[in-house]
Amino acid sequence: MTRIVIADGQHILRRGLRGLLESRPGWEVVAEAEDGYGVINAVLRTLPDVAILDCALSGMNGLESARRIRQRSTRTELCLFANSAEDAEITSALHFGVRGFVLKSDSEKELLTAVDALSKHHPYISGGISNTVLHDCISHLDISPSPAIATLTPREREIVQLVAEGLSNRQIGEKLDLSIKTVECHRGAAMRKAGWSSIADLVRYAVRNHLVQA
Repeated sequence: MTRIVIADGQHILRRGLRGLLESRPGWEVVAEAEDGYGVINAVLRTLPDVAILDCALSGMNGLESARRIRQRSTRTELCLFANSAEDAEITSALHFGVRGFVLKSDSEKELLTAVDALSKHHPYISGGISNTVLHDCISHLDISPSPAIATLTPREREIVQLVAEGLSNRQIGEKLDLSIKTVECHRGAAMRKAGWSSIADLVRYAVRNHLVQA
């Protein structure tokens, strides 16, 4: 039995993925999630063989969710489901332990092949991701993720994403169970570290690094 978790913000897409995956004998979708927090909880609760994560999850994007999952569990193979090769941020994802990459423009067969390979603990790179991009990633595996990302703590990255998504300090505090003052401290620290002088700078960074969609 191959147990799978799927995470995507669109209910219709999740339903379609579930139907496709469960059409394979012996495959079962054991949980679904609509955001980054949900997929982390789902994976740690069910310990599936494979987790498919949309890169543009709300609350916490797919790459950061993958990083946090890998910190707490190495059992599950992780597959990023992206709109483009750039969205997948392959170099950073490889550092975080992601071994599967599929584009949303790929065929159903491509996704099924990816899940089959990952369930056997084999890496899988979609044919839709060019050899040039893959070669660049492999040749730079010793390079850490971009300095701007590495400078921020996990909590600061989390708050940066939520600010960029339009949440107020109060809303962020309620979502993360933090005081408004603590949120302001993390937000201020992130802006100082990155050298941002305005929220516009923060949003541009978030869009450029695929923390939110443009």
